[in-house]
Amino acid sequence: MDKVHGNTSGLRPAQLKSLGNLYRRRIEPGRVGSPELARNLAELSSDIRREVGVLIDRRGRVISVSVADAKGTEFPDLRMGENRLSGFHLLHTHPRGGVLSKGDLSTLFLRRLDAVTAIEVRDGGQPGLVHTAHLTPPGTVGEEEDWRILPPVPAFQIDEFDLGAQVQALEEEIARAARTRVSKKDHERAILVQIDQGEFDAEERLDELAELARTAGAEVVHRELVYRKNLKAGTLVGAGKLEELTSRAYHLDADLLIFGQELGPAQAREIEAATGLKIIDRTQLILDIFALHAQGVESRLQVELAQLRYMKPRLLGAGAALSRIGGGGGSAAGGAIGTRGPGETKLELDRRRINDRLSFLEKQLEGVAQRREERRKTRERNAVPVISIVGYTNAGKSTLLNAFTHAAEEPRRVLAENKLFATLRPTSRQGYLEGIGPVVLTDTVGFIRDLPKDLTRAFRSTLEEIGDADVLLHVVDAASPGADTRLDAVNRILEDLGFRDLPTVIALNKADAADPEALERQIDRTDGGIPVSALKNIGTADLKEALTDAVALVQRQELAAREEARDLAAQYR
Repeated sequence: MDKVHGNTSGLRPAQLKSLGNLYRRRIEPGRVGSPELARNLAELSSDIRREVGVLIDRRGRVISVSVADAKGTEFPDLRMGENRLSGFHLLHTHPRGGVLSKGDLSTLFLRRLDAVTAIEVRDGGQPGLVHTAHLTPPGTVGEEEDWRILPPVPAFQIDEFDLGAQVQALEEEIARAARTRVSKKDHERAILVQIDQGEFDAEERLDELAELARTAGAEVVHRELVYRKNLKAGTLVGAGKLEELTSRAYHLDADLLIFGQELGPAQAREIEAATGLKIIDRTQLILDIFALHAQGVESRLQVELAQLRYMKPRLLGAGAALSRIGGGGGSAAGGAIGTRGPGETKLELDRRRINDRLSFLEKQLEGVAQRREERRKTRERNAVPVISIVGYTNAGKSTLLNAFTHAAEEPRRVLAENKLFATLRPTSRQGYLEGIGPVVLTDTVGFIRDLPKDLTRAFRSTLEEIGDADVLLHVVDAASPGADTRLDAVNRILEDLGFRDLPTVIALNKADAADPEALERQIDRTDGGIPVSALKNIGTADLKEALTDAVALVQRQELAAREEARDLAAQYR
């Protein structure tokens, strides 16, 4: 007897046999069902007092029998193309009567079924009205956005609807719409999801996620702020919200779902399985931006190192490409012909390659760090003051460096773009401060709140160069609504690195575009931050004067320390 899926507990052998016999039923290809099959299903459903469903392919064969509702029906591994349906339709019973349920329609949409049909069961096990629905092409305007519900018909008319012609027309329409969209689409279309667990800056985090997506080259077509006090273990937002997001992606032609929270490997797989969309999280998005903008050898090495560290724990279950390729040394070991071998898995091979590559990259970066250390010692011997420019990403650090050093043209000009993480490697330029003389100004990688740990580890040697500075120039985007939280985020990173106590001058950049009242609050909060506009060269003279005072104070303190050391040495002599 064929296997019957679902909850079959309590069923008698005769009932199980009758359910198994459904596998032998065939209907005319291209039809929803047959009056005989409808009668069989209604009788069985009335007998066992449960919903019974059969999954039928386009050749009219029953390929699955389930004692369950639509959501609990056993489905094969459905491999749907982007421009076609699954090739199966679901015919099931409603023992208590009633029209198509929300679960029926959700299953139709999420499984991309050709159709879903519900047979009302009357007293005595007789089939009543038959309700059928099928999908509509993306962008269809009407009462039912994702599907079209047909008028109910009596069971004896179940085979009159030409489902085959409807499916063919629908797939042609979907393919035509897809070709039109592809010809017009320049970027991946993304839906953003930020979970609000009561944070005061949830909206700001969603705005930042949108900016990250734009920098990565995605077109944001929808942004969703989801409030959840407690996160769902598997999907974070729950099956209902995922279903809603899938529907929105269907109509907005989105192929990418970006989460503002870091997803575990199992979570990403579960969400991808539920939605059929490409799923990435904030960490992966930032890594992608770093890879996009990495120019120098050191930056590329560090980005690759971070990507491999992120990828390594996510190899498990990453698809059929990582399945086992060897099952033992011969037929006795059970290996199939052509796959017998040492028994090492593709997963193990990939892990070993990643470990080897990680070791190679770490050695390469050690050499880079040694060369950077030699450059540091050269600057120390020359006794040239160093000013490190730090700040949140896209605050205007590179633009300010160009304004200070008058590096308007190549090769001295530093790349400055209205994008996040446009600068990934420290760039030093010589400047001049009145009363001090030559100074070295170093532009560093931009900071961001909750910087991924893999990136922090990869860029730690770069960030540690900040500690060699005599003075920090902290650039704040004063025109940003979240200037306060970004200022705090940078200060936390500096504190983690042990550089919070370095002498610091704060530049309130983009002051010309900031709200005057907000700018005044920033000046008070930063204890005298200097309003400037690096782009329009406003306030740079005042900023240079503040830097001159800070460097001069450091030099006086160093001179006093050296004199005190000489006096102590003289006393001991």
